Amino acid sequence: MKSLLPAVAIGLLLAALSPHLFANSEATIQINAAAGTPVSPTLYGIFFEEINRAGDGGLYAEMIQNRSFEDESIVDWKMVGSGNGAISASCALDRAKPLNPQNPTSYRLDIKALPAGGRFGIANHGFKLPNRDDDHQNGIAIVQGDEYQLSFHARVSESFAGTITASLEKPDGTVLASARVDRQSGLAGDWKRFEIPFLPSQSEREAVLVLSADQPGTLWLDMVTLFPKKTFKGHGMRIDIAEKIQAMHPAFVRFPGGCFVEGRTMEEAVHWKKTIGDVASRPGHSNLWGYRSTDGLGYHEYLQFCEDIGAEPLFVINVGMAHKDQVPMGQMQEMVQDALDAIEYANGPADSSWGSLRAKAGHPEPFHLKMMEIGNENGGPLYEERYALFHDAIKARYPDILLVANQWRGIPKSRPLDVVDEHYYDTPGFFMSKATLYDTYGRKGAKIYVGEYAVTHKPSAGKLIAALGEAAYMTGMERNGDHVIMASYAPLLERAGWQRWYPNAIVYDSSRIFGTPSYYVQSMFAANRADFSIPTRVLGPQAEVLVKQRKDETRKETLPTLYAVAGRKTTGELILKLVNTAPESQSCAVTVNGIAAIEPRAEATVLTSASPEDANSFDAPNKVAPRTETVEVAAPSFHHTLPANSVTILRLKIHPAP
Repeated sequence: MKSLLPAVAIGLLLAALSPHLFANSEATIQINAAAGTPVSPTLYGIFFEEINRAGDGGLYAEMIQNRSFEDESIVDWKMVGSGNGAISASCALDRAKPLNPQNPTSYRLDIKALPAGGRFGIANHGFKLPNRDDDHQNGIAIVQGDEYQLSFHARVSESFAGTITASLEKPDGTVLASARVDRQSGLAGDWKRFEIPFLPSQSEREAVLVLSADQPGTLWLDMVTLFPKKTFKGHGMRIDIAEKIQAMHPAFVRFPGGCFVEGRTMEEAVHWKKTIGDVASRPGHSNLWGYRSTDGLGYHEYLQFCEDIGAEPLFVINVGMAHKDQVPMGQMQEMVQDALDAIEYANGPADSSWGSLRAKAGHPEPFHLKMMEIGNENGGPLYEERYALFHDAIKARYPDILLVANQWRGIPKSRPLDVVDEHYYDTPGFFMSKATLYDTYGRKGAKIYVGEYAVTHKPSAGKLIAALGEAAYMTGMERNGDHVIMASYAPLLERAGWQRWYPNAIVYDSSRIFGTPSYYVQSMFAANRADFSIPTRVLGPQAEVLVKQRKDETRKETLPTLYAVAGRKTTGELILKLVNTAPESQSCAVTVNGIAAIEPRAEATVLTSASPEDANSFDAPNKVAPRTETVEVAAPSFHHTLPANSVTILRLKIHPAP
C-alpha cells in the first residue's frame, strides 16, 4: 500500500434512498447445482505488513519497546531514582564497547553518588506512546499466575560492587516481581546475558520494567527483552492475536509488506538475510511507517507462523526499488541472488548452505515455500526490466515457484506471468459496483490475486456498511474463483494509538483485542469457501448509490441491493452467501435445481446490527459480530428472509439428482 489514501476514496453509500426502491417484493435466487467451476483452495488469505505496530508491539510477543537502544531517541526509557538523599547520576547512549557489530549501541548508567538504601536506574513502559495519556493502555500488561521471561545483557566498571535489580512494578512503584544479579552471578567487565523468570504477585495492565543499581559505579545495558513464557505454539507470538488471525482460516499469508518491503529508500528496505539468526545480532532498520523494526519477527519467524496456522507462505521480496531510489541495473545480481537464497532457506535440504541455517534455527524440515511476489506496488520501465531478471533466475532454478507480479501502472509484458496483484481502496459503493468485475475477465492470461482491498473512506471505514460493500465484492471473487485464486484484506493489524493506516481488521492494546465488522466478513467467507462455484441468478431490488465523489466529479450508479454466490463442497453441502445492503429486510425465494432433495434443517450464520454505521470497540467488541442459528428449509424451493444491512451464509445439506 502507498502511504496516501486515493483521492477517489471519498464516496458514500446513500442512506436516504427512495422508498419505492425497497418495496417488499420478494427477490428470486435460482441456483443450478448440477454445474460448477472449481474455486481456488487459496482464495482467502491474509496480508501481514509491519505497520501500525503489527509485529513489534503486536503479533511478536516482545513486551519491551526499543529493547536494544538503537532507536534514534531514548524516549522509551525513563530514568528512575529513589532514596533519602541526593542522587548524582546520569544516563547516555554509548558505542564504546558494543555487544556486537550489528547492535552497536548500549545504554550507560553513570552513578556518582547514591544514598544508602537508594537506587538509580531506567524504566520501560512497553509500547507506550510518548507524551500520550489516553484510554489506551500505556504499560506492560501482566497476569498473576503467568510466567514471564526477562533477559538482558550487562557489563560493569571495575569499581562497581553493587547489584542490578530487575523488577516489574505498578505505576506507583509497588513491586510485583523482582530478582538481582551481582558479581557472583557473573557481572563483570565483559558482556554477559542474564535470564530471569518473573511470577508477578498481582495482575497489572500498566506495569513498568525497572533495571536499577544500588551502588555507585558505571554499568552498561543492552538487548533487554521480556516475553510471556506462553506464546502461540511456543514460537514467540502473542497468543490472543495469533488465535484471532488463525480464526480467519487463512489459506495463505502474504508477508512482510507492503510499503514496508520497499522502504522510503533502499537503506530502509527489507533485507531478509539481516532478519535471521540470533535476535541480539539482528540490526533492525527504520520503518517508513514511523518506528524502528527490530526484525525479531524475521523471515524464519514468518515462515514458522505460516506453518503454525496451516497457511501457505507468500514471501514478498524487494525488487531493487524503494519509494525514492533504486538499485542500478548493473548492481542487481545481489538482489536476485537474495531471492534464490530465500527459496533455498525455506526449501533446501538441511545440509545446503541456507537450509543449514534454517536447521540451525530449529527447523530441519523444509517450509515448502511455493509462492513469491516480486516487489510491491512497483511499475513502469524500471520494474519491467527488474522483474525480468528475477523471473528468469527463479524459473531457471525453481520452475515450480509461483511468481506474483505487481499490477501498478501496468503489468510486465516481457515475460509470461503466473499471477498479477491488484489493489483497491475505495468506498462501499465502489466495491458494490465491482461485484461483477471478474465476470468478464478472460481466462487465458495470468491469474488474479487481489492482494489489498478495503473500504477506506473515513465516514464508512471500519463500520458495518464497509463490510457489506466488501462482502458484495467478495461474492464476485468467489463466483470467479477459478481465475481469482487469492485475495487478502488490508491492513490486518493495529495497535491502538499507533495507527498509520485506517481501517484495520484487528485492533488491540496490551491486553485487549477486537475484530472489526470487516474482520468477521473475512472470517465468514474463508470458513465457508466453496470447492465449486455454481451458476446463480439473482433478481432483486436496486437502488441509486453514490459510488465516487471528487472535487470536480460525483458519480452515482443504480446497483443491486442483493448480492449472492452459491457453491458446493465436496462433502455434499451447498453454501449460499447472501449480502443485503438495503436498510430493510429482504424476502428471497430460493430455487435449487439439479438436486434430488435438501435436508430440512440448515445452518445460517448472520452478520448484522441495528445500524449500518455500527462498529466494534474495546468497550463493545461484539457489537457487530456473527451469530449462528438453525433454520428450516422445506424443499429445493424455499423462502428465506435476510435482515437489513446483513451478510448471511446458509449451509444446506443436499442430495444429488440421480
